[in-house]
Amino acid sequence: MRSVFSFLLIAATAYGGLIALMFIFQRNLMYHPAVNLAEPDFYGVPEMRVVTLKTSDSLHLTAWFTEAKDGRKTIVYLHGNGGHIGHRAAKVKPYLAAGYGLLLVSYRGYGDNPGTPTEENLIEDGMAGMRFLASTGVPSGQIILYGESLGTGVAAAVAQRNEIAAVILEAPFTSVADVSQHHYFYVPARYLVKDRFDTSKRIKNLQAPLLIIHGERDGVIPWKLGRALFDLAPEPKFFLSIPKATHNNLYDFGVALSVIDFMEGRTAKLLNN
Repeated sequence: MRSVFSFLLIAATAYGGLIALMFIFQRNLMYHPAVNLAEPDFYGVPEMRVVTLKTSDSLHLTAWFTEAKDGRKTIVYLHGNGGHIGHRAAKVKPYLAAGYGLLLVSYRGYGDNPGTPTEENLIEDGMAGMRFLASTGVPSGQIILYGESLGTGVAAAVAQRNEIAAVILEAPFTSVADVSQHHYFYVPARYLVKDRFDTSKRIKNLQAPLLIIHGERDGVIPWKLGRALFDLAPEPKFFLSIPKATHNNLYDFGVALSVIDFMEGRTAKLLNN
């Protein structure tokens, strides 16, 4: 009996230690920035230029920008938790070729930017992007917010605070707490999360057309979470489900053309269910 009790005590201590470590180091698990960001032409987008975003807490963040052509709208691209904006260059080329303005926001702690990523900080970085566009004369009603993965949580928060033309969410989630619980089912993960990015609450107040794109084989953010978020959103909304796509290969299935259709108002081509 004593040996059983000792085993249970050791197991409980180990389990508690695991939970404590996950709580302490959760932001290391969540944010994976890459550094050493080169110039835009190195990544094949020479038409973009380096600009500086000023945050409300006095940081200066590097971003890339190009103006819209022929009266087209401007996309604010909010990337996911890994890499930096240079790794998104190939994805945004179709939008540059179509004449859209584009601001690639690089968060604090990513690329060569100072600071530490947290939910509050990343949302402020997105807001800094909006203020930059306002300073260049781009009205918020001409802005389309594009969120990728973790950036969908940022985009939803920024959309709450601005009147914008549309929102596009690539592989979104209801909340980071839900994603964490899915992956770490063996611990009470949802109760440990600091940066919750509760998009399910924010999406209910959206006042702009919405396009959600999700791969049905997504092993990072389950498709069901993207669908649940879609169900919570007000109209007009469109859900583009890609049966064979995973988390990182959506653009291999012609997603850029569907995004352009949405931005051009050709929504009849999109699956709205």
